[in-house]
Amino acid sequence: MKTTSQNALFAILLAMAGHVGCNQSKTEPGYVPAGRTTEGRRESVAPVTPAEERSSAGSGNVCLTIHLPKPQFTGTPKDIRSPNLEPARGGKPRPPIDVPAGADKVLSKDCKVTSSDPEPIIGELAFITDGDKEHDAATYVELGPGTQWVQVDLGKEKVIYAACVWHYHGEARVYSDVVCQISNDPDFIDGVVTVFNNDHDNSSKLGEGKEKEYIETNEGRPFAVNGVKGRYVRFSSKGNTSNEMNHYTEVEVYGKP
Repeated sequence: MKTTSQNALFAILLAMAGHVGCNQSKTEPGYVPAGRTTEGRRESVAPVTPAEERSSAGSGNVCLTIHLPKPQFTGTPKDIRSPNLEPARGGKPRPPIDVPAGADKVLSKDCKVTSSDPEPIIGELAFITDGDKEHDAATYVELGPGTQWVQVDLGKEKVIYAACVWHYHGEARVYSDVVCQISNDPDFIDGVVTVFNNDHDNSSKLGEGKEKEYIETNEGRPFAVNGVKGRYVRFSSKGNTSNEMNHYTEVEVYGKP
């Protein structure tokens, strides 16, 4: 018969052998740092184990893998102040996003994009869903000042589980009033669901948001959507800490094809 101390040791060993799911250690096999793959190619991926290699603790979910562009700035960012800025993460990646198995596909690739500013100052609206997230003068779109939006038409109603938006990430800056909404109405009058909103003072008149502002990097801003149905996905912003313009490099919408 096991003693009390033996039972405790046995329980600890069982816990250590358990499935770690999305919180996999960086030292475990399968971890791929951003900016490197196991083959040594310069393709960045979000630092989580590829979804096809594991699921989340038997739940039928997988961790969403987001392919990242190369980082464009290093060192200490300039001093950016905002009353709603998220705490510094100290280089740590954002928590991974769980989605149902098969719902980790990019739905937005090459989809039609419209905008509140139909003639961008720089770039073409097609850049926003062309799959090129790298920072370059030929990859981003510049829209005018004030609250502006870009809207992705998925072609038909889809079940959406996550999204990610990349603004201009050539330097550290914060975009204001970042909002994402989903609807089957292209005019966003009826059936609108807001899935991300960091407009804490409702200055863009889309509702008061609870999320925090963030410093733009090559990671973009991914967020869970959790099965919202819709055909149209609209991303809004209202200038940034470097200038009053609005910029979009890429958006991705994830779900089941």
